Amino acid sequence: MSNPFSDLLAEKGTLLADGATGTNLFEMGLMAGDAPELWNETAPEKIVALYKGAVDAGSDIFLTNSFGANASRLKLHDAGHRAFELSKLAAEIGRDVADAAGRRVIVAGSVGPTGDIMEPVGTLSHADAVEMFHETAAGLKAGGADIGWLETISAPEEFTAAAEGFSLADLPWVGTMSFDTAGRTMMGVTSTDMALLVAGLPNQPLAFGANCGTGASDLLRTVLGFAASGTEFPLIAKGNAGIPKYHHGHIHYDGTPELMADYTALARDCGASIIGGCCGTTPEHLEHMRASLDTRPKGPTPSLETIVAALGAFSYANDGTGADTAPTRKRRGNRRVA
Repeated sequence: MSNPFSDLLAEKGTLLADGATGTNLFEMGLMAGDAPELWNETAPEKIVALYKGAVDAGSDIFLTNSFGANASRLKLHDAGHRAFELSKLAAEIGRDVADAAGRRVIVAGSVGPTGDIMEPVGTLSHADAVEMFHETAAGLKAGGADIGWLETISAPEEFTAAAEGFSLADLPWVGTMSFDTAGRTMMGVTSTDMALLVAGLPNQPLAFGANCGTGASDLLRTVLGFAASGTEFPLIAKGNAGIPKYHHGHIHYDGTPELMADYTALARDCGASIIGGCCGTTPEHLEHMRASLDTRPKGPTPSLETIVAALGAFSYANDGTGADTAPTRKRRGNRRVA
């Protein structure tokens, strides 16, 4: 079935996604511990600025300000009953920005984890998780989102519950997991495991991949793992802008716009066709990433050594699926706090 995301991907071959949500909202005044989703109602002009920052920098896709818009996370702010409403608002603001862009831009409804641990390890049941994901997805669809964008998931049970929630809402979707523990997710999923999980879902995503995690090098090694599995799904790479550093009481990311431009070209060479940034990625980074996609020719699949030389050393010895290693090299170039 045709949809705007798949149509644009077929037309362009590679799509540029957006950058960070939290990093950019903190720059606008969001305080640690606040629920950014409440700004959809109380400070919509700042959410417009967030979305426009990505669109004006050249992104083909931007994610809505709805990462934590589920009943479990919102109840921490006495707003657990507002998941549908706040998700709908996030997508409505996004729809207005995309429709005014003068070109086709995809509004992707961000859906993050519930924040609870699912059975049998935790107490969150499959049925309750599906209900929460369905509520968020329904709100995003009602607000005009083109697709749902599941992100930063660690557990296969939660990924599966979200897939069912998107199905109930009749919203096409893509999904990413975060591989931040020695090449695995926090719950032990490897790149190979995720490819098998996606292949076996009754309501399959339009694309899948990895986001966040540790450094850009690590994320690209995970993307290579997806590609090596033989999957035919389009792959997503949404890596952090370098490594987080604690500086003057704040967390900053050390990846320069130039480094993220190199990451973007390498991500495409690794097999990703939807490429963006996660934590620390600003509109300035995105401008360089856009230029990288538009001006650099596609190259051969890079070796691990090539990735290390361009982006810096891996954070751990292997990708969780084997004993592969690469030499430790210092990150090249002048680093700038993002």
